[in-house]
Amino acid sequence: MPPAVSIIGASGALGFGLALRWGRAGVPVVIGSREPDRATEAARRAQAAVPEGTFSGAANADAAQGTEVVVLTVPFRNQSETLTNLKSVLRPGHLVVDTTVPLAAAVSGRATRLLGVWQGSAAQQAAEMAPEGVRVVSGLHTVSATLLSDLDHDLDEDVLVCGDRREDRQVVVDLVERIDGLRAIHAGSLEMARIAEALTPLLISINVRNKTHAGIKITGL
Repeated sequence: MPPAVSIIGASGALGFGLALRWGRAGVPVVIGSREPDRATEAARRAQAAVPEGTFSGAANADAAQGTEVVVLTVPFRNQSETLTNLKSVLRPGHLVVDTTVPLAAAVSGRATRLLGVWQGSAAQQAAEMAPEGVRVVSGLHTVSATLLSDLDHDLDEDVLVCGDRREDRQVVVDLVERIDGLRAIHAGSLEMARIAEALTPLLISINVRNKTHAGIKITGL
């Protein structure tokens, strides 16, 4: 059995969709939420949808403390607070997978616009906030939460993975590729996350105009 992952914010759409897909792929999933009752309820729903999966629910800090890989799936407006609350449990060796996108919707703006982040990207902000020895990898910005949660839908798209250490990116690449239909691609250093994050509002705009859930594919590889 592969190592467990904790998904912080998995009572939300993206995190719950990832929980379902990883659970179906045999990855034990710990669902984290600010409210333990919501985490427990989300774990129950996931178990009902994927009876063969292994799910549990816990408060964010307890969820993160129990796994080596922590996937952060909270909205940008909650990223800073969530990381602050996790500082006491994140330890050297932890790998944080940041899926955050700084959409203007976080400040009542349009979801098709990106906010400027002083550090350059949401992932770089996460890296700045993380305790020393905790590594941050960025990814999963362009996969539709709706399609992830629809287990009858066959995924067929690429995921860009950014991080400063190839070894850390490879952990995330391997984890992403456990989900049928997803191909993960090493996309360079964490600095590249500012470009990858910007694809999300672009896809939102495309999806609104075409009433679809488009993803991305990189050709020539």
